[in-house]
Amino acid sequence: MNHDVAEITAYVFIDLAVIIVVARLMGRLAVKVGQPAVMGEIIAGILLGPTLLGALPGNLDELLFPEDVRPYLQVLAQLGLVLFMFLVGLEVDLSFIRGRERIAVSVSMASIILPFSLGVLLATLLHTRHDVFTRADGSTQMIGFAGFALFMGVAMSITAFPVLARILAERGMHRIPTGVLALACAAVDDVLAWALLAVVVAVVAAGSVSGVFLILLWSVIFALVMFLVVKPLLQQLVTRYERFGRLTPEMLAVVLIGILGSAWITEEIGIHFIFGAFIFGVIMPRKGAAKLNHEVIDRLEQVSVLLLLPVFFVVTGLGVDVGAIDLAGLGELGLILLVAIAGKFIGAFAAARANRVPRRQASALAVLMNTRGLTELVILNLGRENEVLDDQMFTLMVIMAVVTTVMTSPLLHLVYPDRVLQRDIAAAERAAMGLEEAYTVVVVVEDPKKDAGLVDLACDLVGRETPAQVVVTRVVKRTQAKPEVASGLGADLMLMATAAGELRQLAGQVEARGLKSSVASRFSDDPWAEIADLAASSDADVVLVRSGWGLPEGATGETPVPPGLQGTVVVVSGELGEPGLSPRGPVSVVQDGDAHGRAALRLAAQASMGRSVPLLLQAGDGRRAERRAAGVADSLRRAGVLVVPDEEADALPSLLVAPAGAAVTSSDDLTPVLVVHAGTADSDRDMDETLAGISSGAAPA
Repeated sequence: MNHDVAEITAYVFIDLAVIIVVARLMGRLAVKVGQPAVMGEIIAGILLGPTLLGALPGNLDELLFPEDVRPYLQVLAQLGLVLFMFLVGLEVDLSFIRGRERIAVSVSMASIILPFSLGVLLATLLHTRHDVFTRADGSTQMIGFAGFALFMGVAMSITAFPVLARILAERGMHRIPTGVLALACAAVDDVLAWALLAVVVAVVAAGSVSGVFLILLWSVIFALVMFLVVKPLLQQLVTRYERFGRLTPEMLAVVLIGILGSAWITEEIGIHFIFGAFIFGVIMPRKGAAKLNHEVIDRLEQVSVLLLLPVFFVVTGLGVDVGAIDLAGLGELGLILLVAIAGKFIGAFAAARANRVPRRQASALAVLMNTRGLTELVILNLGRENEVLDDQMFTLMVIMAVVTTVMTSPLLHLVYPDRVLQRDIAAAERAAMGLEEAYTVVVVVEDPKKDAGLVDLACDLVGRETPAQVVVTRVVKRTQAKPEVASGLGADLMLMATAAGELRQLAGQVEARGLKSSVASRFSDDPWAEIADLAASSDADVVLVRSGWGLPEGATGETPVPPGLQGTVVVVSGELGEPGLSPRGPVSVVQDGDAHGRAALRLAAQASMGRSVPLLLQAGDGRRAERRAAGVADSLRRAGVLVVPDEEADALPSLLVAPAGAAVTSSDDLTPVLVVHAGTADSDRDMDETLAGISSGAAPA
């Protein structure tokens, strides 16, 4: 049945609405069962085709998606594919392999060569059953063995970098060597696999040796122009972004023009438009461009994820009919899964073990390299467009892509349990920060340029503890939502690296005080969760933050200190001034006998000793409070602390330390106030143990 333009337009609108609803629902369901949202959307596209909708009475798939409407959906799907391939290219960052070149290349090569070879071998068994391609108009075309075998080999070889990176980020595995190695291997795998696919497409499309040579020659020229001419020009985007502080419409327009123009050029060359979009993503600026790339990803995903990619999944799903698979087809599916899983797993595992990667880590790496996801669908659609994969083989390969991706998270939990992962994360972070068994103060920096005084205070709170160290950390709060298709991990890591560079200047300030220092930068939606994790991995004694840190944007109120956070938490209010200024006034402490009060007393004494200034004791009302204060003062003096009664002070305090919940009174509104929240150790020790700890210069066991 033919429809006029108005009817087709109406069909497209209602189709888009249905696609969005089903895709979002399936995406949420996928997340609830521990899978990436994109996997739910892929399955939604399959269900809207002959597999489910077409199997119901009335041929509902043809009713909802008539034949003369599908070309319009195809155009939208291809636009979504172009944007996705740009995001894939933007995620490729070969800086991951720095220091791991040999193992990353060897694992990637093994996880491509073995599955590619097995795929070609499998093609020799399957080609005779899938050697005829039937077009939409009913005409047929014989499928040559070379094209069929090459596409089968490439389809077995791919690893989906975005899905792999998302799985690593969600489990926190990007913090451990295994996760970083997986990112490095996947990045190399991506580059090699897409280059191999470009060659395969050229071979299939050209049909002759001279044609293949010409296509490859123009492809090399295009790549050289992009890397040597266009890439330096794109650095101007970073300059303009820094000037305006945001992604302007003109800057986004330049990116879109580059994506679409590059896609058109590679289509004209004869390799396919997706390669142009991919190359443009690869040449986008990296140095100093983390925030720019975050905004680009955020803007493009709003259109791509919500609208265009779900259409691509449906267009793909319209060619997938699971119900049409017969018994022989099930046998073929078993062979395909065996080759796909075993090829990737054995290749990656064997190469990793040859490079002396421990068995558990090698197994995790092999499981991760089996992730295929949406990237596999791109290759399979190319195979169908080039008429080398018939409908049944296309269906079988799509099922393989879904199965190998869905199995990744459960298998990863099996070979790398959470308890082992948490142990390895803690060990990796301690090793990365160069931490040792010592009294540890973690200071949380909000603005590296303004928080020199906070770092100086952290050194003061060490007192005479020895050995001691100060960890300077910054948690960069995510301003954009997590991308759904791209992992966003590459841009996150670049931001973390930038923050770490700024923190090293503050670390030098710590070392100038004669203390050991280390830096840690994080990127998170939940800043306090990151600090709690860091406090646990560094075995922190004190966590120092500014008042209001960790609150949502625009929120007001008290700093939310989560319960169970390891270490004594100190919240600072007021201006701290420049570090190293002298003379300094005394440190004043509000007396209280509970756990918070004992923690406050200990830190006030350490600050007094660290600053070499007197300690003022603010005694409570009543004779009992006065007697207790006098006894505490005598013990502190014996420990070497210069204690002066509050009423005898000849200068205003430069610092006021108070237990959480105490009524704080200061004669000077500019005096910084430290509100101390007791940690587990403070709660477990009594006043005598607290005083003994101050005397010995180390916390009692």
